Amino acid sequence: MSTHELSEKIKELKELKIMAEELKEEITAIEDAIKTHMGETEELRAGAFKVTYKRVTSSRLDSKRLKAELPDVAAQYTVANEYRRFIVA
Repeated sequence: MSTHELSEKIKELKELKIMAEELKEEITAIEDAIKTHMGETEELRAGAFKVTYKRVTSSRLDSKRLKAELPDVAAQYTVANEYRRFIVA
């Protein structure tokens, strides 16, 4: 790939990322409008669509607290991960 082609691909990528962010914001706004309409209702039907908005409880390990209170135990169960970060500036 030539430098010009690469530059064009990067330009296209940046434009698509901007579009994706705009779409993400629009999706969030529509979801928020539906949630506001639902209020405390957990299930809604609109035509052929069924929307649910239910409370979910999850349990997670408080790693900050574990590291603060039992640093030796936290260190024994800490695993390092290696990956490559792709950034276009």
